[in-house]
Amino acid sequence: MLRSKVISQRLSQVRRLSLNTRPPNSIRLGQPTHETRPHIIPRPGDLTPGISAVEYYQRRLKLAAKMPKNSLAIILGNTTKYSSGSVFYDFQQDNNLYYLTGWLEPDSVMAIEKKSDQGNDDDVVFHMLVPPKDIRRELWEGSKSGKEGAYEVFNADSVEDISKASSYIKSLINKSKTVFYDNKYDEKLNAPIKSFFNFGGEKFYGLNDVILNSGKLINPLSKLIAELRSVKSPGEIEVMHATCKISSRSINKAMGQVSTKHPFATEKTLAKYLEYQFVKGGCDKQAYIPVVASGSNALSIHYTRNDDLLYHDELVFIDAGGKLGGYCADISRAWPNYKRGFTEPQKDLYEVVLSTNKKCIELCDESLNYSLHDIHEFSVTSLRKELNNLPGFNVNNSEVSRYLYPHYIGHHLGLDLHDVPTISRYTKLIEGNVITIEPGLYIPYDDKWPKHFQGIGIRIEDDVVVGKSNDEIINLTSGCVKEIADIESLIQGGISTPGVDDELVVLDI
Repeated sequence: MLRSKVISQRLSQVRRLSLNTRPPNSIRLGQPTHETRPHIIPRPGDLTPGISAVEYYQRRLKLAAKMPKNSLAIILGNTTKYSSGSVFYDFQQDNNLYYLTGWLEPDSVMAIEKKSDQGNDDDVVFHMLVPPKDIRRELWEGSKSGKEGAYEVFNADSVEDISKASSYIKSLINKSKTVFYDNKYDEKLNAPIKSFFNFGGEKFYGLNDVILNSGKLINPLSKLIAELRSVKSPGEIEVMHATCKISSRSINKAMGQVSTKHPFATEKTLAKYLEYQFVKGGCDKQAYIPVVASGSNALSIHYTRNDDLLYHDELVFIDAGGKLGGYCADISRAWPNYKRGFTEPQKDLYEVVLSTNKKCIELCDESLNYSLHDIHEFSVTSLRKELNNLPGFNVNNSEVSRYLYPHYIGHHLGLDLHDVPTISRYTKLIEGNVITIEPGLYIPYDDKWPKHFQGIGIRIEDDVVVGKSNDEIINLTSGCVKEIADIESLIQGGISTPGVDDELVVLDI
């Protein structure tokens, strides 16, 4: 769809949304739903942006299909973490629990009980244990979904107060022959989980011990869920495409600021500009602490200090992305911080990385029977060949990997930035995998390398959906400028697309 048409549609959506008077709504829940936040979840039937209640239900059935009869899968959700006193971190739900439920509230537990091998609705029971609604707590913290929301909105078959978790889970375990559970705690849970304000509503004593000391065979659960999460559904790909489009547009806008009257002077202002644009464009937040590195700071692969100045004779390197509905974008780009464009050494190295990036994307094709490791090996060879075409370089694959390209070609991407790490790099890629392709070169200050290339760090990273064939490969970040001519045009002329700076009010996936 043409950009102008998309913008026109969005503007028409915004115009149809009256901001003068809040419409009446008696529903009170602890996270956005179509009923309470239709501008975030416009489509009826979706539980989270772009993902329907039916899809969450199907995910649970797919997990149950991997379990034997008389078995139980248990996931303990995350709790609120505090940095100091009453100051809490942004809450992050356990992503396996979120993947199966869409539930975003803390101090909760889910279980899937499979009674037999029939595979019908009665055979699989979805249990949720959540904090009940508490008027005193909601006075301070806002609405919560409670047991009623877990049942009515999130479609649990059986719901209980989290304070009864130990006895409830123990009774489920006693009825089961096999238990699937991941022990994610290094220390025993010998104290109750409480909110800072100490209302004492939910108690969660030693549930980890209850499960581990049950006397039942405990099998790891994460591997089963990873197999599901590694292949994205059409709905997930749509959400990730939206996340990547918003993130790509934001990065393009940052490039377009170079020749304006108000260019960025520091790494930190560029970092905050990107975060602001991600959210303004429709993302919930940034997906991770970004890398914003001027010049030789880019030689540090995960440079996140972002506290230096941006110098005009250096490249700006960024690794950043937004997050929408839990799904991450992950993009790396580099551009000159001056309207004259790339210097010759910068351009030479950039073209080496860009060529390898494009060749590796073409390998994201199930019919080729490649693994992520196969693509990595190809990327090393490609960088070596391309480098040796430049004067002053005469390197072998080992030297490329050891000194100039010390990281991997990419990783799976999804709800986690480095998604489903239990999936081996040697596993053959299949249709629906979403991976990053991110070759890079980082030339140290060492006389072993040509002097005019020293101190330059470049990585070009795209988010790619593996296709059944070459024609079905989707580059989710194709809208983020990366050709040299396009970058130089953007930094010299900026962005003039009508409506590009409008805030996205109604989410459009």
